[in-house]
Amino acid sequence: MQHIINVLDRIGEKIGSVVSWIAVLLAIVIGLDVIIRYVFQFTYVWIIEIEIYAFGMMFLLASGYTFKYEKHVRVDVFYAKLSKKRKAWIDLVGGVCLLVPWCYVVIVSSWYYGLASFLIKESSPQPGGLPALFVLKFCITLGFVFLLIQGVSHMLKSIQIIFNKDM
Repeated sequence: MQHIINVLDRIGEKIGSVVSWIAVLLAIVIGLDVIIRYVFQFTYVWIIEIEIYAFGMMFLLASGYTFKYEKHVRVDVFYAKLSKKRKAWIDLVGGVCLLVPWCYVVIVSSWYYGLASFLIKESSPQPGGLPALFVLKFCITLGFVFLLIQGVSHMLKSIQIIFNKDM
């Protein structure tokens, strides 16, 4: 089981590394936009859309990486006070009953959403906007696949804690 966890965690790490470069791209594009806007008093629609696409991609694709390091939003009024084994039970039950079904629903529905966009070659409705809006729509699917991968890793770690194996 530990080997599977290691593979899933490595996938999450690689994705986190790649997504971090989207953040660099976003910072550069925003900087250029600010310079163009305040020095030359105009901007391009495609620059604004690159900012939107990059932020959306970063937010969606980094969800699994964020989950891996437990930096996601969690209401832990009671959770923080629980033993490691009880936390593991909550994480396992929450993963099985909430995370996995929700990821499945979003993956399936967003796949068709992205596919429909791809089939009509959907692009920005704005004049001068970016083509290939379907890329951003498929990022919804990918983001939830990455979240599911990390969720499975987290549930396997919870099982190890519960049964006190390999830890």
